[in-house]
Amino acid sequence: MTTEFPDDFKCPISLEIMSDPVILSSGHTFDRSSIQRWLDAGHRTCPITKLPLPENPSLIPNHALRSLISNFTNTPLPKLHPNPEPKTLISTLASQSSSLEQKLELLDQLNRLSKRNPMFRQKITESGAVSAVLNCVDSEVEVLKEKSLNLLLNLSLDDDNKVGLVAEGLIGRIVTVLSSGSSSSRAIAATLLTSLAVVEVNKATIGAYPFAIRALVSLLRDGKGREQREAATALYTICSFRDNCRRAVECGVVPILIRIADSGPDRAVEVLGLLSKCKEGRDQMMKFNGCVEILVRVLRNGSSRGVQYALLTLYCLCYCSEDVCLKARNEGVVEICMVLKEDDNEKVRRNADNLAQVLLRNS
Repeated sequence: MTTEFPDDFKCPISLEIMSDPVILSSGHTFDRSSIQRWLDAGHRTCPITKLPLPENPSLIPNHALRSLISNFTNTPLPKLHPNPEPKTLISTLASQSSSLEQKLELLDQLNRLSKRNPMFRQKITESGAVSAVLNCVDSEVEVLKEKSLNLLLNLSLDDDNKVGLVAEGLIGRIVTVLSSGSSSSRAIAATLLTSLAVVEVNKATIGAYPFAIRALVSLLRDGKGREQREAATALYTICSFRDNCRRAVECGVVPILIRIADSGPDRAVEVLGLLSKCKEGRDQMMKFNGCVEILVRVLRNGSSRGVQYALLTLYCLCYCSEDVCLKARNEGVVEICMVLKEDDNEKVRRNADNLAQVLLRNS
């Protein structure tokens, strides 16, 4: 019977069981020989967090983990096979002679190795994996598409890969999946857009790509559960770029968000907060019958973050419209703000104070 070692016993760099585990100042544990090679090569960042390290990093022995590994390996265990080189895996994945089962198994292996190991992600990218994985995304087989998207999501965890993935043509594939993929694939595709949009230049590229924002808006409208949450998160990230706010409004996102805000995830209110900063977004909110009442319900019943963005949205609307101010005062927003000015959340307190000042100034 094959015995699996816990992942925590494996060095994040070598992926082998650690014989001398040491803790870096970042809090992560590595095998001494692996992290020493990393440092000797001149690196002064943590291989996992990419955060800077001191000039002469201390390597603190992890005695507890070493004892656990020692106790675990007291029983005879099969010898672990070394991980194959990424180039070998990718060439098999790209081969026309590889069966579907082989490709699925390879993608499972690549996903497992790349999820937690930045060094392995770098090797995958350098081996020319992206084009082969993109071809799998084009497949009509949904499970192959889904596993390929998961691998691309893992690769996108590294900022160095985000722009490169966009340059390889990933956005077009994502838009296609958002429009016609399975529920799971659409959710992963939306998450992937969020990851890519962390890099500022990608926000503009995604927004300018035909139908990218429209596809997210459609998923927000028609999706359920995870699909809707991931679409809202992607829109929130993308709309932090001002031009994309206008594009999203033009795609009809405002009434969809307002309806969701009444009973759905807080992220919908957060996107409304971003859109309320542009004239086009405010105009659409003012046209929606019941918008103020829905935002007030969020103030009364929402989470701290939902309340924060509902206050921001109302502030932007009230600042620009006396009619909205009147509705807000009639809904008891001044009294709500007085209570929220004592909230534990500093941003809620600040937004409540700003909104109260606008409402009282125009009363």
